[in-house]
Amino acid sequence: MFLEMMKAKIHRARVTDANLKYMGSITIDQDLLEVTGILSNEKVQVVNNNNGARFETYVILGERGTGTICLNGAAARLVQPGDEIIIIAYAYMTSEEAKEWQPKVIFVNEKNKVLS
Repeated sequence: MFLEMMKAKIHRARVTDANLKYMGSITIDQDLLEVTGILSNEKVQVVNNNNGARFETYVILGERGTGTICLNGAAARLVQPGDEIIIIAYAYMTSEEAKEWQPKVIFVNEKNKVLS
């Protein structure tokens, strides 16, 4: 049996932009992706702390060092720039793997720079 476990989380990121005209996804600063191990095109869940919206999309690589967190396409209707969100990636693993698994969780400041 496989369990779906949290792989990584970017906690309290700030939305920097919402681009309704783009075809979909979330653009995330490459620095944040590297620290968490979240990959380009990986499916993530986004939780908006400001309005309670929860949705899934996929990741697009953002420019390194910019702090970019941009929701694109239909997801852009669920956020506003400045909203605080949580980005969560999941992975499937056996129950034996899950017992030892430690997800990568990062906290960021208001400019989406890693605090811890």
